[in-house]
Amino acid sequence: MTAGAAYGQDDFLTRGEMLLSVGGMNYMGDLNNQSVLGKVNLAASAGVRYSLNNRLAVAGAVAYGRIEGGNPDAIELRNLSFRSPVYELSAHIEFNFFPYGGGSTDWQWTPYIFGGVGAFHYNPQASYLDNEGNETWVDLQPLGTEGQNLNSYPDRVRYSLKQFCLPFGIGIKMRITRWFSLSAEYGFHATWTDYLDDVSTTYVGAAALAAGSPDGGLAAQLADRSSEVREGHVNAPGLKRGDDSLNDWYQMFTVSASFSLHTMFGWTRSKRCTIK
Repeated sequence: MTAGAAYGQDDFLTRGEMLLSVGGMNYMGDLNNQSVLGKVNLAASAGVRYSLNNRLAVAGAVAYGRIEGGNPDAIELRNLSFRSPVYELSAHIEFNFFPYGGGSTDWQWTPYIFGGVGAFHYNPQASYLDNEGNETWVDLQPLGTEGQNLNSYPDRVRYSLKQFCLPFGIGIKMRITRWFSLSAEYGFHATWTDYLDDVSTTYVGAAALAAGSPDGGLAAQLADRSSEVREGHVNAPGLKRGDDSLNDWYQMFTVSASFSLHTMFGWTRSKRCTIK
């Protein structure tokens, strides 16, 4: 190994960190009136961070969480609810407000902001009681609950379960030792879909769904659940089911433990370096 290669590897290990995070995830959308508050579920992530200098760092992570919602009062007799897992892969850049690092003149803590890009997979589901009275969870996207499978609604294309997002937010980090630090952050994840909850536009009617969907009876049952609240009630086709003027978002707030890559993998660097 040459001296230059050894220095480059040692620099990467010294500046690099592994992050393990745990926290919560919730969503903003049609089934919670676009509120930042909502049902919070456990979320976790793992990733790496590399400090470019004491002001800037880049990071990447894989994350998992679950979102859910339901607000039958937002639109009279809507009675809709959902849950969905979220698997995300993202990368972002961080800006430290204070010069943060291991140097003698650096701060040992700093607030920071971050922003980046990501991709995620989701799958909205709803529960219902089957003929035997057992609770069953069913995937909503294949059903086309807003007419995505109907020739009479050609403009309603089946939405993709794979989407892009823009994660951004704020945080604070603190160095505990030279090789270990803690951080906490709160992030928004803006998306390009209004179907995290399978709700966006208007009702298409049970008759159309029953006649035109692959599983029309179930699609009709889960597209309009108002009769579960008021027996015999049916929402007319064209009545507002969701608000397609705003896309859905989700949020994550986490606490992270960061470990220096040098501590974890520095022993793999060969100590026998030849200077040429």
